[in-house]
Amino acid sequence: MYLEFYGLIRAPFEMTPDPAFLYLGESHQEGLATLVYGVQARKGFVLLTGEVGTGKTTLLHSLLAQLDPSTASAFIFNPKLGTHDFFRILFDEFGIREECRTKAEYLMALNSFLIERLERDETALLIIDEAQNLSTEMLEEVRLLSNLETPTHKLLQIMLVGQPELSDMLAKPELRQLRQRIVLRHDLRPFTSAELDDYVGERLRLAGYTGKGVFNRAALKELFAITGGVPRLVNVVCDGSLLTGYSRGQSSLGRDVVREVAGDLKLCEAPGTSAMGNAAGSARRSASGRRWFGLRRRKR
Repeated sequence: MYLEFYGLIRAPFEMTPDPAFLYLGESHQEGLATLVYGVQARKGFVLLTGEVGTGKTTLLHSLLAQLDPSTASAFIFNPKLGTHDFFRILFDEFGIREECRTKAEYLMALNSFLIERLERDETALLIIDEAQNLSTEMLEEVRLLSNLETPTHKLLQIMLVGQPELSDMLAKPELRQLRQRIVLRHDLRPFTSAELDDYVGERLRLAGYTGKGVFNRAALKELFAITGGVPRLVNVVCDGSLLTGYSRGQSSLGRDVVREVAGDLKLCEAPGTSAMGNAAGSARRSASGRRWFGLRRRKR
């Protein structure tokens, strides 16, 4: 709607992941390196945590895009499942066609599948997104999957991904066996103020913008104060601000537009204050922020 007005060839702040807007920052580079190493070195359990909107899921899409094509990946993004349904989805993701009726049959079929892959020196990866929603019982079931191993190799690489509450869950005494098996972990952080400026400018540039800057310095400063550097919130506020600016014929956007849009979204209070929403507030309390990027999942 506002593309022609700002000289854009596409919307720069869409919420859906798009590889055309790939933007790597230090925290995500570190996180991606950790995840790739964990899979390639067959370390077993890897933990990725981060606040809402910091880009955990899209980091996983980037991981999948970088893995060897022979890697079999199962991506479970709705973990509120019973044991039987969990195995059904797991088998569908891995392309295992064997019909099973009991948990024992599922485990035997999965073990055979993994042994065959190991003999061909091929890796199998299970990613569980939103893992903070797993029950204690299902987390224990996932731990037991790590028992599928040979004397020298872990047959299944398992990646638990979730919000900071996941770390709290794993601190429970009854999950100490699972906690002790996690050999690598990384926590994603939101942007710093400087990184937010770079992120906004890069998204606009990739969308075709060639002007001197849509958001002025005061607007970017207010954007950081309101969103706490959380990428998802940055996208929402920037998109709304561009639409508001277009409706008013403003080619350069200032603090007032950003604050008005954020107020409409209930991300801040009345003018003159900077109260953040829950997600932004938690993220802003982090020690530092990092850049975010988006990638589609590549099905394997």
